[in-house]
This record gives sequence, structure tokens and C-alpha cells, in this order.
Amino acid sequence: MALDKKLTVRHFAAKKKKGEKICSVSLYDAPTAKFAEECGVELLLVGDSLGMTVLGYANTIPITMEDMLHHCAAVARGAKFAFLVGDMPFMSYHPSSELALLNAARFLQSGGMDAVKIEGGRTVAGIVERLVKAGVPVMGHIGLLPQNILTEGAYRVAGRSREEAKGLIEDAMALQDAGAFAVVLECIPAELAGEISGKLSIPSIGIGSGPLCDGQIQVINDMLGLFTDHLPRHAKRYANLGHEIKGALKSYAEEVKSSRFPGKEHSV
Repeated sequence: MALDKKLTVRHFAAKKKKGEKICSVSLYDAPTAKFAEECGVELLLVGDSLGMTVLGYANTIPITMEDMLHHCAAVARGAKFAFLVGDMPFMSYHPSSELALLNAARFLQSGGMDAVKIEGGRTVAGIVERLVKAGVPVMGHIGLLPQNILTEGAYRVAGRSREEAKGLIEDAMALQDAGAFAVVLECIPAELAGEISGKLSIPSIGIGSGPLCDGQIQVINDMLGLFTDHLPRHAKRYANLGHEIKGALKSYAEEVKSSRFPGKEHSV
């Protein structure tokens, strides 16, 4: 069902209380944002995953504030009613709360976002609290942390050991106590994700963390078959637009080279 009024953090708190699932998508441009909210997607995340899915990087580390703000502004021009969240890129908030405040303000003022997302649990709780007190809604993110790829060496499921599981529960509660309005749980075992979701009074948004989270998020390019280098296990492909695009371009190239395009109907 299409959205017909602007959503706020209160919408997601109410859905958590009612036990209603939250639908979210990570995307990067105006037309797709318009389509998403017309289909009832409530939360649109402009993820730093655009580094891989759109800009061709090997990971999210090279993404800059300018990259993110460019795509955030595009999404904001396409969506009128969905709640918009901008992913704060690598090192845009880690050095200090002051830098985090300045960069978060750019997301809201220049990027047209309604909130920001930052990765980490207890280690960033102080930054989250500072942002929230300054009037910036914050979505947390725990579990697999893409911005930690260089220190981790690989993307892996988080929370399989008892010690890791305990730490993730503490991370989630620390983010809630700091004032986060929701928390992304990425690649956490389903049972543990359900336990965390049950302990939280704020919504959990799962990606690769099973059906017991309060909502789900997927990357649009994975869903539509536009990113073909790798399909994560947690992603479901709802269409194969990459195949369709290649077919269309092949037909176009053949028609141009054989002088079948343009015809009279395509000429002035």
C-alpha cells in the first residue's frame, strides 16, 4: 500500500508495540526511492553499500561523505513520505563526537535525511547519545560490520560463540540506552537475533538474521539482480533485471550496427 503521509520515528515505535513488521530497503537514487514508497516500503536506507553495488569498489571503505550526500539528496528528491536514513561512512564519526555531530548535520541539512545510521555497539554508544541529544535520530547497527572488513579480514556471521552472543546483547542494550530509535542486526544467528529483539523496546531490523526481527532490510541491487558479482545468502532475488538490461543493450547494439535503428518512426 502506497504511503500517504510523512513517517517519523514514532511510526516505528508504534509498529514495534503492535508487533507489526517493518519493511525497509537500501537504495541509492530518486526513481527507485519513488517506486519503493509507492509500494509501501516504510524505511529507505541510503547505504554505504553503494560503494560496491553502484560505484564498483571492493568494499565500503572508500566511500566519502560527498558520495553519500550526493546519493542521499537524490533519494530525498524521489521519496516524499518514507522515513529516510543515511549511512555515515567510514571515519565520518569515529574520531570524535564533534566530527560526528558536524557530519550528521550534513546528512539532515544537505542530504535531506531524517536520521543517520552508524555501525558499532558499546564502542559508539557515547556518540549515539550525543547525536540524539542534539536532535539527530540514530539507527544503530551491530553484528557483521562492513566498515570493519580490514581488521576482520572477511565478512562473517557474528555471535556464534557464547561470549560473542553476550557481547551483542550488551551492544544492543547500550544503543537503546543511548537513544537509538532502531537497531540493524546483520548476519546474527536467528535464535540470538530473536532473543535480542525480545529484549529491546525499540525495533530490530534484520538482514541475514532470521524472521524473528521486528523488520527486514535488503539491498535493492541484490533483490533486482542488478549486482551480479555476488549474491549474499541472506538475499532473495525477486527479479533478474541484469539479464533484461543486457538483452536490451545487445539488441540495441545489433540494430545500430546493422542499420536497423533508427527507423523512420524514430527520426524527426
